[in-house]
Amino acid sequence: MDAAGTPIAAPTPKGEAFALAAKLAGIDAHFSPRVVAEMNDIQFKLVKVQGDFTWHRHEHTDEAFVVLQGTLHIAYRDRADIVLHAGDMAVVPRGVEHCPRADAECHVLLVEPRGVVNTGDVGGALTAANDVWI
Repeated sequence: MDAAGTPIAAPTPKGEAFALAAKLAGIDAHFSPRVVAEMNDIQFKLVKVQGDFTWHRHEHTDEAFVVLQGTLHIAYRDRADIVLHAGDMAVVPRGVEHCPRADAECHVLLVEPRGVVNTGDVGGALTAANDVWI
C-alpha cells in the first residue's frame, strides 16, 4: 500500500495481454485514474468518470481521451464543447482549459506522459495520487 492506503499493483509485464474490463472492475472511485500500461514515457490510464470534474489545463502536454463505455462531455472555454461516445477519441491540446463530465458513469482510457497530474494546474480535492497501477 502507498502512503494513502491505496494498494500498489504490479504492472502487467510488457508483451502480455490483459482485459481492460477486469482492470476497470478494480477501480472503485470516480476521477481516480489508474495506470494499466506504459510505453516509453507514455502512460495508459483507466478512469471512471461520473459528474463534473474541475476546470484545468496541462501546460506542457496534450491529453488523449478514449471512451470505452458511456458518454463523456468535454467543455472548453475557448471553443465548442465536444461529446464522446463509446469508441470515440479526442485529444485536448496542451494549455487548453477543459472540464470533463459524465451524467452517468463513463469509462475512459487516458493517454498521457508519465507524471501528469489529473487536475493539471489547479490541484484541489479531486487531485488523484499519481502513478498508481492496477
